[in-house]
Amino acid sequence: MDKRVAVVSGGIGGLGTEICRALARSGRQVIAADLASRPERLEAFQAEVAEFNGQIVFEAVDVSSADSCVELHQRVSERFGGVDVLVNAAGITRDASFRKMEQKHWTDVMRVNLDGVYNLTRPMVDGMCERGFGRIVNISSVNGQTGQFGQTNYSAAKAGMHGFTMALAREVARKGVTVNSISPGYCRTQLVMAVPEKVREQIVAQIPVGRLGEPSEIARTVDFLSADDAGFITGANIPVNGGYFMSF
Repeated sequence: MDKRVAVVSGGIGGLGTEICRALARSGRQVIAADLASRPERLEAFQAEVAEFNGQIVFEAVDVSSADSCVELHQRVSERFGGVDVLVNAAGITRDASFRKMEQKHWTDVMRVNLDGVYNLTRPMVDGMCERGFGRIVNISSVNGQTGQFGQTNYSAAKAGMHGFTMALAREVARKGVTVNSISPGYCRTQLVMAVPEKVREQIVAQIPVGRLGEPSEIARTVDFLSADDAGFITGANIPVNGGYFMSF
C-alpha cells in the first residue's frame, strides 16, 4: 500500500510542526500547509524536518480563501494522489474584551479558525468518500468548551468546530471517513510562552497535573485518531488538557 497522504494546516507552527513529525514517523507523506509570509519561520521549519528526507514538504495556502484551498488540493493530488488525512490546525487569536472587540477582530478569527475548516475540508472530503477512507482531525481548544475572558471570537470559533465535527461525522461515517476534534489545554507553544510569567503561573496552578502540555502530546493524539485502525472513533472530541476542564 502506498503511503497515506496527510495535509496539516498551520503546519509550520509549533503545534503543527510536531503534528507533521508524528504523522511522518507513522509512515505518512505529510504536507505542511501554511502561509508563505514568514520566510524565517519557514526556513527554521525546513531545518527541523530535514531528517525526514522529503517525507514532510511545505505547500503555501491561505485557509481563509476557498480558492487557495482548492488550489492546494489540486497541487497535492497531482503530486501525491488523493488526501487521506486532513488535520485542521490553522488558527489565530485577536483577543479583546467583547465590549472593546472591533468587527475586524471577530471577522479575522472566524475566517481563519472556522471558515478555514470548511474551506480546506470541502475540496478534500469527496475524494475520501470515493476511496472509502479518510481521517479528519480538527484542532479546537479547551476555551471552546469553557469560554475565556477576552476571547468571545476565539471561543465561539473553537466551539463551532465541535458542531462541525459532529455533523460531518454523521454524514460521512458510512463512507469510511471519520471526523474528530481535539481540544488542547495550555501547552508549551510560542503563544503561551509569550504570556507574562506571573499569568502563566496562575494558569499552571489551575491545571491538575501541575504543568503545561507539550506539543508532542497533542501530536500523539492526532496520530492516534488518524490511524487506519481508528475507524470506530468518530464525532468525538478528545480533551488533552491535563485535567484543566475538571476545574470548571
